[in-house]
Amino acid sequence: MNPLVTRRAGILLHLTSLPGGGACGTLGPEAYRFVDFLVAAGQSVWQFLPVGPTHDDGSPYQCLSLHAGNPSYISAELLVSAGWLEASLAEMPATPAIQQRLLNTAYQGFMQRAGEVDKRCFSEFVETNRHWLEDYALYAVLREAHHHASWIAWPAQLRDRDPASLQSARQQYRDALELIRFEQFVFSQQWRSLKDYANRRGVLLFGDLPIFVAHDSADVWAQRDYFQLDEAGRPTVVAGVPPDYFSATGQLWGNPHYRWERMEQEGFQWWVTRLGTQLQLFDLVRIDHFRGFEAYWEIPADHDTAMNGRWVPAPGDALFEVLRRHFDPLPVVAEDLGLITPDVEALRLRHGFPGMKILQFAFDGGSANPYLPHNHHHLAVVYTGTHDNDTSVGWYHGLSAETRNHVDEYLHSSGEPMPWSLIRAAMASVATLAMIPMQDVLELGSEHRMNIPGKSNGNWRWRFNWDQVDVGLASRLRHLCALYGRS
Repeated sequence: MNPLVTRRAGILLHLTSLPGGGACGTLGPEAYRFVDFLVAAGQSVWQFLPVGPTHDDGSPYQCLSLHAGNPSYISAELLVSAGWLEASLAEMPATPAIQQRLLNTAYQGFMQRAGEVDKRCFSEFVETNRHWLEDYALYAVLREAHHHASWIAWPAQLRDRDPASLQSARQQYRDALELIRFEQFVFSQQWRSLKDYANRRGVLLFGDLPIFVAHDSADVWAQRDYFQLDEAGRPTVVAGVPPDYFSATGQLWGNPHYRWERMEQEGFQWWVTRLGTQLQLFDLVRIDHFRGFEAYWEIPADHDTAMNGRWVPAPGDALFEVLRRHFDPLPVVAEDLGLITPDVEALRLRHGFPGMKILQFAFDGGSANPYLPHNHHHLAVVYTGTHDNDTSVGWYHGLSAETRNHVDEYLHSSGEPMPWSLIRAAMASVATLAMIPMQDVLELGSEHRMNIPGKSNGNWRWRFNWDQVDVGLASRLRHLCALYGRS
C-alpha cells in the first residue's frame, strides 16, 4: 500500500540528534523511546536525513557510500544485549576513536561467542550485499590507510583499480575488511529491528536520497563509467545551481555529473539498485533536488563559481518509468524547491509524486504564493521548515515588524505563540503529509538549527534532550492530529 494516500503527520529528526552519552544519536534505546513518543503524540512518520557514512565534516548529503550505513549509529547497548560486548566497555564516552575500539571488540566477541544462527545471518548478509559491500569495504580501508585522502590522490594502481593491486590490498587488509563487513551487518540488524518496532507501532520511516553522489565515495571510485570524469578520475563537469535571489554567483556543489546515456543503455539498473537499498531501510523516500531529473545545471569543473553553467536535459521520464515497474507503488516525495519550471512540475505530476510546501517561504509575493496553505494541493508534504531553514521561532523573530503582522493576520494566531500557529497551519493543510522539525515542536530558537547552507563548519551537530520535552507536548500534538484528521 502506498503510505502517501492517507493523511498523516510526523516529525523530522535526524538520528544524530537523538539524546545519549555518545558523540551522536544511535540506533539504541533512545531511538525506541523516540518511537514511543511519536506514538503518544499521534505521529505516524519519522523523517531522517541520509544515513550513510559521512566525510569529516559530518554532512549527510556527501556520503562515502550510497548503500552503507554510518557505523557511528551502531548502539553499544545493543551490542551488549547481543552478548558481543562487555557492559563496562559500553559505558565509556563514545568518541569516534572509542566507538571504533568498541566495534573492534564487539567483532572479537561475535567471533568467539555468537551462535550458529547469527554467524549464518552474517554470511548471508555479506553474500546478499556483495555487489556493493566489497567495493565499499576496500574503499573504506584504503581511505583510512591514506589518511582520508580522496581516492584520486591514491597511487595510480589503486586509483585506477588495477586488478593485481586490488587483490594485493585485499590480502594485506584482510582482517580490516572483515571488520567493515561486520559493522555493516550490525548496522543492518539494528536498523531492521528499529524499523520493525516502529512499523508495528504504526510509525513509518521516511528517508532522504540526494540526487548526486560525492566524488570521494566508494561508488564513484568503483563505477567510474557512470560519471563524467577524465582519465585521472577528476570530474570534467560538476553540479550546482545558477545565480538566484539568494546567491549572485550561484551554488557550486562540486559533485560529478552522471553519464545518463550509459545509465539508460543499461536500463537504469544503477538507479534500481540504489533505490532498492533505500526502500529496505525506509517506507518512503524524499529525492533531493528533484528538478535535476528534468534538467541539471552543468558547470565546467575548472570554474570557481556556478555562474557560467548551462542547463542540460535529463531523462527523468524514462528513469521513473523504469523505477515504477520495479517498485509498485513508488513511495517517493519530490524535493521541488528552488527554480521550478512548468516542465519540472509536469514531470512530478506525470509520475504522481508529492511535492514540498514550506510555510516559512509562504509570506512574500502576495496571495498567489504557492506555499500559502490556501494554495496547497493534497499531493504534497507540508513543512514548517526543513533542516536547511532556521527554526520557525528564529525565522519569525528575524522578520520585519510588517511581515510579522502579515504572518499573524494570515494565521489568525490570536495570541497563540510561534511556532504553534505555524504548526497548526501545517496540520490543517490539505497536504497529505505534515512534517514538523523537532526544533519547532520544542519551540527552539536559531541557536538550535541543524544546518546553515554555505557554512562549512559547525553544522549537523544539534541534539535535543528529554528535559526539553514538556509533559503535555505529546497530548498537544495528538490533539492537533485528531482535530485535522491526521491520527
